[in-house]
Amino acid sequence: MFTGIVTDLGEVLSVEDVPAGKQTRIRTTYDTDTFDIGASISCSGVCHTVTAKQNSSDGNWFEVVSAAETLALTNVSTWTAGQKINLERSLTLGAELGGHLVLGHVDGLATVTKRENHPESVYFQFEATGETAPFIAKKGSVALDGTSLTVNEVEGRLFSVFLIPHTLEVTTWSERQVGDKINLEVDMMARYAARLAEFSKTG
Repeated sequence: MFTGIVTDLGEVLSVEDVPAGKQTRIRTTYDTDTFDIGASISCSGVCHTVTAKQNSSDGNWFEVVSAAETLALTNVSTWTAGQKINLERSLTLGAELGGHLVLGHVDGLATVTKRENHPESVYFQFEATGETAPFIAKKGSVALDGTSLTVNEVEGRLFSVFLIPHTLEVTTWSERQVGDKINLEVDMMARYAARLAEFSKTG
């Protein structure tokens, strides 16, 4: 489980096709001796399991394998060497919950439909899929490429957020442009509320 607070800006070092899907090596500032093989790390909002790791004078790195379903549902299939990705280690008991509870289970892709640069913020508008749009509410929380953000406005399948300069500096959001596909995870509370409503209707 994660919080949507990005703690490192990783760099894709290599991507390799493997029988299970794709294997990606990611450079990180994390001390890889502080987590084990099998640890969970959110990579641009997608929960991945560490399969190899090393601290190196050339830069620390870890490897993850993305299965076919992950490649089909997220933007992981487009990762290339040199690309920056948002990283977050899993939440520990007693840690500060600065964002909201994020599982790292991406619900679908949202498309950037508008970007407006303002002196103190950047406005992004997105289009969600028909399946995910009902779970997005004004002033609610969403995880976009692993970043916990508050929804500004919602109209149909369109929704928007404002990003402050700090977020742009420590994440991949400064690079995002119109047309980009973004990993979207809706608030888990919205999922449970929808499920309860479904059962109440059917008795």
